[in-house]
Amino acid sequence: MTLKTVTLDDIEAISLGAGILGTGGGGNPYLGSLHLREIIRRHGPARVIDPFDLPDDAVVVMAGFIGAPTASIEKIEQGEELLTALRAFEAHLGRRATAVGIAEIGGANCFNPIVLAIQAGLPVVDCDAMGRAFPELPMSVFFFEAELPVTPLALVDAAGNRVVIPTTAGAQWAERLARTLATRMGGTAGLIASQVPGKDIKTYGIHYTLSLARDLGGRVLRSGEDDIPGVIADTLQGRVIMRGKIADLERRTTRGFARGALTIEGFGSRDRLFIEFQNEFLIARLNGEVVITVPDLISIVTEDTGEPISTEVLRYGMRVAVLGIPAAQGLKTPKALAVVGPRAFGYEVDFHPLPGGIIGQRPAI
Repeated sequence: MTLKTVTLDDIEAISLGAGILGTGGGGNPYLGSLHLREIIRRHGPARVIDPFDLPDDAVVVMAGFIGAPTASIEKIEQGEELLTALRAFEAHLGRRATAVGIAEIGGANCFNPIVLAIQAGLPVVDCDAMGRAFPELPMSVFFFEAELPVTPLALVDAAGNRVVIPTTAGAQWAERLARTLATRMGGTAGLIASQVPGKDIKTYGIHYTLSLARDLGGRVLRSGEDDIPGVIADTLQGRVIMRGKIADLERRTTRGFARGALTIEGFGSRDRLFIEFQNEFLIARLNGEVVITVPDLISIVTEDTGEPISTEVLRYGMRVAVLGIPAAQGLKTPKALAVVGPRAFGYEVDFHPLPGGIIGQRPAI
């Protein structure tokens, strides 16, 4: 069943599911879950609306935090950045939002819009714009498929500084300006971007991903002594690419991103898996051969418990399983691949999609 509310009982499962779908990015889901837990304790559950129940003329605002995940675990949020950004956005727009949209389902950016929805007294839509996490603003189905403008957008930091950008020359300029501002704001900032009509949510959105995160996390929690990485892969119609330990890691924070690479040595074999990331895991090479690239999901979880491991908490010696998960169908079109395929990140390789996939479908888990 799809979600109608998000309660305290849902948070642990959503945290696990969003961490897996986040492919290493989206911010630390544990910190995001703590914030949401406190907000629900104070104000009650979040209301969740089915994307197909939205009026065609509904105003859905895309919400989340922009910046490097490494900064987000060192810099504590003030707690109302997104609410302040929403009010600035609405003041510029001259109308109120109908509902809150999830910019990316991954990591803490799954929880941040739910927090905003409760604070603003609005429903959150069971849908997101990516079906995973991506590092840049233009990598949203509403921008490359629906061709909606990213602007206006509003950014607010923990100190209360706020900026509204009414318009830009295009999505890439919106990304450059917002990323520069977030970097100067301490590495992260709350962001409200675009006004997406209800009809475009229905046509282009990656539907039911909040429910999927809850159901996926619930499956992990119920797995007991099972092969949990295998359970995750089977649930999402993916596969386990490797089980091993992290043998090498290089990570740096630059220009508002966490960038780097890691090498995993297989258990009981000479296999080596090399993965590169820019906030999210982008490409994996097994013994020098490319085995998976964006937009398909590369997720790393602990080998024993299946807990997702984000890029900012990777450590040498961790025993992990690497999962390959088919992306939502909306990310595999020619128009989408021009923006979120491997060549968009500078990798001169073709995208070979993993078979199957359930992201974006009504959950049947």
